[in-house]
Amino acid sequence: MKQTKKQYNKRNICSINWLVSCVILLGLFSTKIQAQQDSQYTQYMYNTQTVNPAYAGSRGTFGITSLYRNQWVGLDGAPETLNLSLNTPVGLTERVGLGLNFYKDKAGPADESSISADFSYTLNFDNDVKLAFGIKAGINLLNVDYSLLNIFDPSDALQQFNIENRLKPLFGLGLYLHNDRNWYVGLSVPNILETSHYDDTTVSNASERANIYAIAGYVFQLGKNTKFKPSVLGKYVSGAPVALDFSANFLFNEKFTLGAAYRLDAAVSALVGFQLSEGMMIGYAYDYSIQELTNYNSGSHEIFLRFELGKRTRRLITPRFF
Repeated sequence: MKQTKKQYNKRNICSINWLVSCVILLGLFSTKIQAQQDSQYTQYMYNTQTVNPAYAGSRGTFGITSLYRNQWVGLDGAPETLNLSLNTPVGLTERVGLGLNFYKDKAGPADESSISADFSYTLNFDNDVKLAFGIKAGINLLNVDYSLLNIFDPSDALQQFNIENRLKPLFGLGLYLHNDRNWYVGLSVPNILETSHYDDTTVSNASERANIYAIAGYVFQLGKNTKFKPSVLGKYVSGAPVALDFSANFLFNEKFTLGAAYRLDAAVSALVGFQLSEGMMIGYAYDYSIQELTNYNSGSHEIFLRFELGKRTRRLITPRFF
């Protein structure tokens, strides 16, 4: 069993580091991995471009979105994720959308980062219905620093490694069907390329398989100054259970957002957001784990910030709720 260098008392060594090793690092060092999930976001409804390239340009203006997630606070080696995305429509018809994504995720000794470009093309139908097709392409870099681990078994084959670096291409596809008023559905695979790590050894083999995302939401007008939007995000990868995120958000006076979310068999969440101006929104989410890890962490925190620059060239609900 491998543990981080930080020393704990005997009880913590048996509980916290054991959980960290199993939950975070098992996917890297097990003899055979069937699948692993991409990073998760509680505020996925405001961060759609990350998982679906067809979303690029759909808001009709140049936008910059940043999201930081600190998961399982207090648990040494727990995941930290930073995402930055840019997107804009192109041309007077706005049929073409372009986007750029930066992503960085750290968990234990593993550090993963990527950069990718998005391209979308939109078909317009009657009743303001739009169908966008999206393509994502980029590169992914995985670094594993074994020096951050104490290996207590002298015969462990990982003793021979120091730092593992793997650079891989990524290629994704997406569909996004919506109108500008009150609903959307999407289906995407952010990376359809299956990659293997540590495949040059016989002691360890970890593979990454395509994650399939489905997303949907609908905005109900409850009164003159109140909107209600339930939404759902489903994630599937071969060899792992289906992950489902349900959320319900209220928008008051086009300024203040309050909501709750539930991640199936994993966490319950509270969400709050402020539309500080027509072009700037900030949001925060807190997750409370309902798994065994609850006793060893103080929850997860997520901060979201969006800037939109310039005037929209077509009429949209402002601020649009998705």
